[in-house]
Amino acid sequence: MKEDKLSDLSMQLSVDVLKLTKELRSKHETVISNQIARSATSVCANIAESKYGHSRADFIAKLEIALKEANETGKWLEMLLKADYIDETTYKSIDKICSTIHILLIASIKTAKENMK
Repeated sequence: MKEDKLSDLSMQLSVDVLKLTKELRSKHETVISNQIARSATSVCANIAESKYGHSRADFIAKLEIALKEANETGKWLEMLLKADYIDETTYKSIDKICSTIHILLIASIKTAKENMK
């Protein structure tokens, strides 16, 4: 169940960030928009890849990469807010998804590591 929720949330994060990126580029902001697009879509891609990991360790490694990318996405969002490229409503909406993914990834990684013992 968590993996399905993770997949759905990570896809939503990617779509929301890609839409945001489109808006940012129309305002001629390309540096952060490129970075946040890469990190957010990487979350989704690594969660998808984890399902076909060739071992438990590979599964965990993919989820750990997704966790790092979710953290990076959160930082880019914060930077966009503080630089007045996005409003607080947009920030809170996308950050909520990102934070939920972060929590679910930590729980999934912990469970997977415990199951390795």
